[in-house]
Amino acid sequence: MQTYVLRDVRDVLRLADHTSFNRFMVAVAARTGQMINYASLARDVDIDNKTAKAWLSVLEAAGLVYLLRPWHTNLSKRLIKAPKLYFLDTGLAAYLTRWPTPQSLEAGALSGAILETWVVGEILKSYWHNGLEPPLHFYRDDDQREIDVLIESADTLYPVEIKKAGSPSLGARRHFPALSRLGRPVGPGTVICLAERHVPLSAEVTAIPVSYL
Repeated sequence: MQTYVLRDVRDVLRLADHTSFNRFMVAVAARTGQMINYASLARDVDIDNKTAKAWLSVLEAAGLVYLLRPWHTNLSKRLIKAPKLYFLDTGLAAYLTRWPTPQSLEAGALSGAILETWVVGEILKSYWHNGLEPPLHFYRDDDQREIDVLIESADTLYPVEIKKAGSPSLGARRHFPALSRLGRPVGPGTVICLAERHVPLSAEVTAIPVSYL
């Protein structure tokens, strides 16, 4: 925190109030895995929306935060709809949100979000390390059906759900059929979880251990 905030971020943002930015980092870390609400974020830190967006854009440019855009057939609407925020350094996120040990984090309220963040980060790195732009989105419709990750390959969408469970049920893929309304081919789905080995949940969906990543 001292190295990043006092050196890099201060130089970019010309910060006069380090305390506010520290609170901002905590608020961002606490929202990992959630859809971003700039008004709520700004209110919690006592800054304005414009400042919250500027500070978050610096964290995004630095690779500390990734904003996962929602899927929409209209590219313009993808850009204006709220993205999901992922604080990619999960160790720093745990530190900022006061989970000092693996045991306390695993038992805490943020454990599912941290697991989801780590999985998304590993998927992102699999593309970045090969010099590719990650073709990732999330899905959320007006009926509140949500899928954690959509991987777009050519014209096909591959749904991915992330669960902190050792034995996920078929219900983990309950929102996958919603993709049929998009008019695009839908490939095999995946539930990434804490299982010890891969297990088929149906003819189209397989549970994959997080350790495979």
